[in-house]
Amino acid sequence: MTLLAKSKDSKSNISAQTLTEHINACLLVWERIKFAFPEVATVSGIGGRFWDILRQCIIFHDLGKAHIEFQKLLHEKPNQWKNQRHELFSIPFVDALTSEDQEILSLIRFVILGHHKDYETLRNAISFYEIESFGGLSGLDETENFSAAFENHVDIDGVKQVLNEFEITIETVMPKSVSKWIHQYISRPCRLDNDKSLLLFLLFGGLKWCDHLGSAMVSNIPVLHMSDFSFLDSKRARLCQQGYDFYAHQLVCSQTVGNVVLTAPTGSGKTEAALLWARKQMEQSGQTGRVYYILPFTASINAMYERLSEYFGKEKEMVGMLHGKLSDYLNNYFEDAQYDLGTKKEEIQQIRSKFRSLTTSVKVVTPFQLLKHIFGLKGYEQGFFEMAGSYLIFDEIHAYSPDVFAQIKVLLEFAQKYLNSHVLIMTATMPKFLQAELEQSIKGPKLVQADIDLYKKFVRHRVVLQEGLLADSTSNIIDCLQRDMKVLVVCNTVLSAQNVFRDLCKYVGKDEAVLLHSSFTGKDRSLKEQMLKLNDIRLLVGTQAIEVSLDIDYDIIFTEPAPIDALIQRFGRVNRKREKEICDCIVFREANNSDKFIYPTEIVYKTIQALEQIIHEKGGVVDEALLQNSIDFVYDQWGEDGKTKFDKQYFYLNEAIKLLAPMQKNKVQEEDFYKQFDGVKILPQSLVGEYTTCMNQFDYISAESYKVSISSRRFKYWIMNDFVRLGSVHTSKKDKIIENRYYMTNKTYSSELGLLMDEEDYWVESDFL
Repeated sequence: MTLLAKSKDSKSNISAQTLTEHINACLLVWERIKFAFPEVATVSGIGGRFWDILRQCIIFHDLGKAHIEFQKLLHEKPNQWKNQRHELFSIPFVDALTSEDQEILSLIRFVILGHHKDYETLRNAISFYEIESFGGLSGLDETENFSAAFENHVDIDGVKQVLNEFEITIETVMPKSVSKWIHQYISRPCRLDNDKSLLLFLLFGGLKWCDHLGSAMVSNIPVLHMSDFSFLDSKRARLCQQGYDFYAHQLVCSQTVGNVVLTAPTGSGKTEAALLWARKQMEQSGQTGRVYYILPFTASINAMYERLSEYFGKEKEMVGMLHGKLSDYLNNYFEDAQYDLGTKKEEIQQIRSKFRSLTTSVKVVTPFQLLKHIFGLKGYEQGFFEMAGSYLIFDEIHAYSPDVFAQIKVLLEFAQKYLNSHVLIMTATMPKFLQAELEQSIKGPKLVQADIDLYKKFVRHRVVLQEGLLADSTSNIIDCLQRDMKVLVVCNTVLSAQNVFRDLCKYVGKDEAVLLHSSFTGKDRSLKEQMLKLNDIRLLVGTQAIEVSLDIDYDIIFTEPAPIDALIQRFGRVNRKREKEICDCIVFREANNSDKFIYPTEIVYKTIQALEQIIHEKGGVVDEALLQNSIDFVYDQWGEDGKTKFDKQYFYLNEAIKLLAPMQKNKVQEEDFYKQFDGVKILPQSLVGEYTTCMNQFDYISAESYKVSISSRRFKYWIMNDFVRLGSVHTSKKDKIIENRYYMTNKTYSSELGLLMDEEDYWVESDFL
């Protein structure tokens, strides 16, 4: 039989892929990533030799597929493969290499052994030869059993012919026990205190990149070039034609080499400043790399993705969003699903499309997509590989809890120390004690601040404190709408926002009002962000979801009380372009009872005091140059138990990082990572049909977009009161039915209002278990 690496895909009318073809596809990716990630070789500690070793790993990683029973599986013939691990049968061919020294051979062995499963799984797999009778051989010890299995069932001559294609010659292949390598790595994993750890991390991450992309037949890996930033020059040229130029802080960033902390008002072009900085780093080093644009809220990602896509050109597909579910799905797909002929697989075109979103040069993410790498979650080696020499741009880094802020600090320190990453942090509102923490963790940062003249030009808001609750004072909002003003209303909870929107939306046209909050499905939230971009929306009611990255401009804001940094972000969506007179920002003094679960009462109280001071001294007119004084008044220190949480998390994660080792799971750290997310995804009962359709088509990402996230506290309450039940959808395999369970709620869902916390439908008996 012709040695195959992949079975045919009848659904996509794609023929089987030979072992030689697969290796060539992986080597094509290898050629591309050398240009996309040039800093990897430097970080590895061995320079250009790194790419030569990775090439050997690629050529040898799948040779174990020459096992006759595995070939029968790929040729869709009856077989006795019994779910063995093909990577085990690749190792004797590595042992036959005489052109490499023993240290390099050990690295290649470890990388190939671990390129699908962790070593604990491999240890269980090798026990197969200790307890099973294989090929009529029984009663033999592990070494003899594996050796006999190899010699009797692996097409050694076929493999030699494949290797000849790549100008590699091996002589005698003497199969030896592979268990010693597995036990050796389990007992002495290669942690960060080992001088070969980064090399092993990067070799493993590189092999996974090449194997996955080669399998998906994706070889076009975008690489940022200086010309891709030409939109910045075009923008500057347009400004110059009008007699203007970039702001001073933007020009400083465009000429700064090294790390930067940038402070400037909302709407003053911080995004452009960050991209000017990234271009300068690439120009100075002469090397490309990945740009990560990091935002605090998932709800902000779509808007920034659209904005950056327009900058770089959508047709170039340079910008992508990192989606945790997507990367998990693709990792799992290329472990076992591709070899299970009974599993209905996605069309290869769909797989390619999903992978293209992972290979983009500019990624819009939340910090958790990067933090999961230092927690050692699945795929973190690929994450480290891609982060080598990267450019990390943090937007509004202050907007995190103390423990998450500590994690970000550890991430910054790790990325600079081990991965040669470059960092720019930008904010409109950062307390001095937080800035001091960041300055300790960033190598020699240059502090860039908008100049005083710009702050004077940004006098655009007047604070007005109003008594009572926002929900009880909608008459003033209605009056503004009737005067054709564009009105922004920001509430602290979803329920409050829904109720206010219900009261107000009748006063504008159907296509002139939008409600935006976190209790929409991902699908509906994206549609609403598109409405904000394309339509003239006169009324926007939202929650914290509107605080970051939405490029919107309103005439007036009515907001429930919140911490001063949140209010400043909210104010920044009013008179953003400074084309109007000073606009009013109405802040209500009274909070809803439930707001105490969102914001610390003491911080909100001190914020009101700070606003009273602005009203007393400036008649409410906000001088953004003096806002730092107000911020430091409200946040003079960590507050309550914040410092304790910060220190505890910082110490814990620094200790946990010391235990990181490639190709090794850490279940405890994985659990710790997910504990910090106060949310459970549930499916509205009314969307079960759409969800089931996607699941039956194996479109897991679209299926997830029909779910809504609720807090763990609310989830537990709803479970107790029968508002949440367990549902399931069944997908078929060749010889059995697989049950996929999910949580479902009978709370009413509306594409206009989102998940209604105070309304429910009757349960449909057929939908739940």
